[in-house]
Amino acid sequence: MPLFLPFPDIDPALVSVTLFGHELAIRWYALAYIAGLLLGWRYVAALCRRPALWGGTAPMRPEQADDLLTWMILGVILGGRLGYVLFYQPAYFAAHPGEILAVWQGGMSFHGGFLGVAAGVIGFSLKNRLRILSVGDAVSAAAPIGIFFGRVANFINAELWGRPSTAPWAVLFPGEAAQTCPPDWTGPCARHPSQLYEAGLEGLALFLLLFLAIRAGALARPGRVFGLFLIGYALARVALEGFRQADAQFLTPDNPHGHVIRFGAEWGLTMGQSLSLPMLAVGVLLVALSARRARSRA
Repeated sequence: MPLFLPFPDIDPALVSVTLFGHELAIRWYALAYIAGLLLGWRYVAALCRRPALWGGTAPMRPEQADDLLTWMILGVILGGRLGYVLFYQPAYFAAHPGEILAVWQGGMSFHGGFLGVAAGVIGFSLKNRLRILSVGDAVSAAAPIGIFFGRVANFINAELWGRPSTAPWAVLFPGEAAQTCPPDWTGPCARHPSQLYEAGLEGLALFLLLFLAIRAGALARPGRVFGLFLIGYALARVALEGFRQADAQFLTPDNPHGHVIRFGAEWGLTMGQSLSLPMLAVGVLLVALSARRARSRA
């Protein structure tokens, strides 16, 4: 009999009370967003207290990170929600527009959140007359912190699980959808804990990569850290989509992998991969431009 791990008995709500017939809960998912934003904010402020990392002048004063946090919160929430609406469920929300802002019902897109944060960085930088690329570098250095907490929260919520697997670390996630495997599957319908793979690669490993790049002087080259973040995240996401169960709305009997761009019966790109490839291209361009500027100054 295949080995697998039972899903840990973790309540998605840390605290829950009922007042006047309505449940009020503090959920791990919300706490993950709060932890990621607050720790990222403190990390950005810490980087800005070390002007030597930036070649002599930090892109903003540490106290300006307080104002930046507000822009980031709006970018993450509004961008993440609108990205989910437009990229993953446009037909549903066109028929139910009143639910577009119902973020408490679930449904957030990383790529939408990224676009929201990018818009926030541009708006904040223009308002305060700061270097857009350098502010983007600071935010990108901190972004893997939020990604890590967000993916761990996905695991706790038993959502965005992986494809069926016989690996001994595969997890038996709760719920009818998670326990529905292909007809020819034998044994328990355990799945890759792809949320934890993403937390490790897109979160911890990417943070370490950027940390080492910063120690090597990357912040002194505007756009370098931002570009490395885009490249690192895109490559990790493209690779890990092979372990992640595709979104149900893209699955059909003749498209069991949920490809939105198909190159044949078995080959194609998922939505996550399709949205990550432009990030990869922009990241390569930013790194190349930062290297070109450095050469021109030498």
